[in-house]
Amino acid sequence: MGEHILGVIGGSGLYDLPGIRATESVHVDTPFGRPSDELVRGYLGDVAVIFLPRHGRGHRLLPTEVPYRANVFALKHLGVQALLSIGAVGSLRAHLPPGDVVVPDQFIDRTVGRPSTFFGDGIVAHVSLADPVCAAFADSVEAAARAAGGAVHRGGTYLCMEGPQFSSRAESHLYRQWGADVIGMTNWQEAKLAREAELCFASLALVTDYDCWKTDEAHVVIEDVLRILAANADLARQAVAGVAERLAGQRACACAEALRYAIITDRARIPEHRRTALAPLIGKYL
Repeated sequence: MGEHILGVIGGSGLYDLPGIRATESVHVDTPFGRPSDELVRGYLGDVAVIFLPRHGRGHRLLPTEVPYRANVFALKHLGVQALLSIGAVGSLRAHLPPGDVVVPDQFIDRTVGRPSTFFGDGIVAHVSLADPVCAAFADSVEAAARAAGGAVHRGGTYLCMEGPQFSSRAESHLYRQWGADVIGMTNWQEAKLAREAELCFASLALVTDYDCWKTDEAHVVIEDVLRILAANADLARQAVAGVAERLAGQRACACAEALRYAIITDRARIPEHRRTALAPLIGKYL
């Protein structure tokens, strides 16, 4: 394995990544359309970093409209090996107050109709998502966020909802009964696609509110979300720099071979156009 290239997808409130040096904007066309925006490639210390704003600069895309496949495919195409997804979440637990940071290790999907696989159209693959977060990479993310001064909680379940509306109170109570700890609108698709792309994956979830289950607190409104996100933006940027410092060296996890036994289609029956389109993902196995 080669050295890490760190990919960062920034969510609400994080549309750039100051501190990257020797930057260039990169346009990538993918078999799944264009990414959310141009990607910025540069260096933090000695580590190559590629940054992409999830919702586009100026926040133009709803969570449902984000081209998740194009985003992750573009990062893979540019050589990314570890993907850090940063985004705002609501807290479903009293011990996770606004302003804190969560590095979740599990997900529940409540989205509908979002494409979340690179496969289909003549080729079938089934990857394991029992443990969707790379533990070794999450160790680096946790350590970097703590070093940046964050109140960090390691582990927990991220419930991914469709949005763009926030939850009803009944839904919020239901998700708590299910054992979810935080709620957001984006990271699960990125986790699924990162596994198919054989990328190490972790989330840095920035708590902005208590959703609407906590009746002694005001229910979530976008003004409060943006205010707390602005306060956490610098912490997130410092954490990214810390993650980059910790990624020098070789990958020692199994993420890089997630597809080794996942492709079950007879190789002779895989259509040529799919072989070509998915070459950055599956070429080494065909």
